[in-house]
Amino acid sequence: MVEEECEESTSLPVRYRPEPPAALARASRFTPHEIKLMYRGFKQECPTGMVDEETFKNIFSQFFPLGDASQYAHFVFNAVKHKHGGKLSFEEFLDTLSRVARGSVQEKLSWVFALYDVDGDGRISRSEMLAVVEAVYELLGRAAVPPVLPASAKDHVDKIFNLMDTNADGVVTPDELARWCTRDPALLQSLQTLDTVL
Repeated sequence: MVEEECEESTSLPVRYRPEPPAALARASRFTPHEIKLMYRGFKQECPTGMVDEETFKNIFSQFFPLGDASQYAHFVFNAVKHKHGGKLSFEEFLDTLSRVARGSVQEKLSWVFALYDVDGDGRISRSEMLAVVEAVYELLGRAAVPPVLPASAKDHVDKIFNLMDTNADGVVTPDELARWCTRDPALLQSLQTLDTVL
């Protein structure tokens, strides 16, 4: 529900109000208490109840002070489906977090695919994968162990892309990503570790 505050003469911005925590809990994998805690943090950073890409990048950069988070935050922001003209609502944030943190392996793989499918055409090209991997390397910055060399991202992508692209058609499909990830116990475990408790 959207509530307009003092729209008449003060021309304050429209303030977005999410559904009550109990309703959000029914639509997510979080408890009402967890949702209240997350919403407090969200409102602190986004007082209008909506977050644009620039604010999202600023928030993201607080978690990765040793690197440059802006490009990776851009990819994450664009992987989330927003219904509000380039702004992210708390419900959209919560829905994504619910699927990524507590969803099934298939939901997590679907989100990872959306992250790497930069142009949204349903296929991941080598250049899209390289752009996201380079953004991850920039994100880690000085925290990367071992230190990242410029050629490392391309070498890493070439190796992984060739393993994923089983039919050698130059793109990775959702099925190819799923088959590759489910064959590797370490990757499956890493997807499961996203299942966090707040």
